[in-house]
Amino acid sequence: MGEIKKIGQIGVPAKDIERATAFYKDKLGLQLLFNTDTMAFFDCDGVRLLVSLPEKEEFAHASSVLYFQVEDIQQAYENYKEKGIVFIDEPHIVAKMGQTETWMVFFNDTEDNMHGLMSEVMVG
Repeated sequence: MGEIKKIGQIGVPAKDIERATAFYKDKLGLQLLFNTDTMAFFDCDGVRLLVSLPEKEEFAHASSVLYFQVEDIQQAYENYKEKGIVFIDEPHIVAKMGQTETWMVFFNDTEDNMHGLMSEVMVG
């Protein structure tokens, strides 16, 4: 009865809610569901992302790394760089399992949270 079914929402802390909302909406292109003066809710293919000002000081730390899946990591990297997203590295292979390569590249949002783009590529 009480077992976990899925992740329903992920919280990402913000220092400036307007700046963070603009980043996730305009730079990353996530769908803004609704927002208030302290929080913004986005849809990421069925997973809700809550970007908000921390309610208390003890919550004012960086979020977990979110890995956003993309079809073509090199193309996404170029597109997001053009939109002004600052990457801390370049797309690189992190694992190979059979015929599948996993590629990643990492960036910071405007609120000092690190996130990544990931892509699984069939080879051979």
